Amino acid sequence: MARLTPEEMDRIAREDVPGVAQTGVRFEEIGDGVVRARLPFREDSIRPGGTVNGPTMMGLADIVIFACVLSRIGIVKMAVTTNLNANFLRMPGSVDLIAEGRLIKCGRRLAYGEVFICAEHEPDDPVCHVTAT
Repeated sequence: MARLTPEEMDRIAREDVPGVAQTGVRFEEIGDGVVRARLPFREDSIRPGGTVNGPTMMGLADIVIFACVLSRIGIVKMAVTTNLNANFLRMPGSVDLIAEGRLIKCGRRLAYGEVFICAEHEPDDPVCHVTAT
């Protein structure tokens, strides 16, 4: 059973990670070690070519991994990312992004997980794959 609800994670993002909250990210589902979030498209997140920029996708993945960890260990706000690796697979265009994250391993001091980011209407064709510790 998850130790965190989507509403609690929305509040944590709003109150404790305001830079992320300003992006409009919304947590749709949270289970034990699994998270689904939506990032609404914003004009200020595009890059040349009319697509969502890489830093925006990396920020989305980072907060999703954070939520995955909190869903397992409870609300420990000082849990931090030590490594994040992003592979950009294709351009998503100017659309909402859906991020689905899961923990692969969660130990006493380190957790490791992955996030797949897809364009809203193409859930089976990822635009970015992220792993993080």
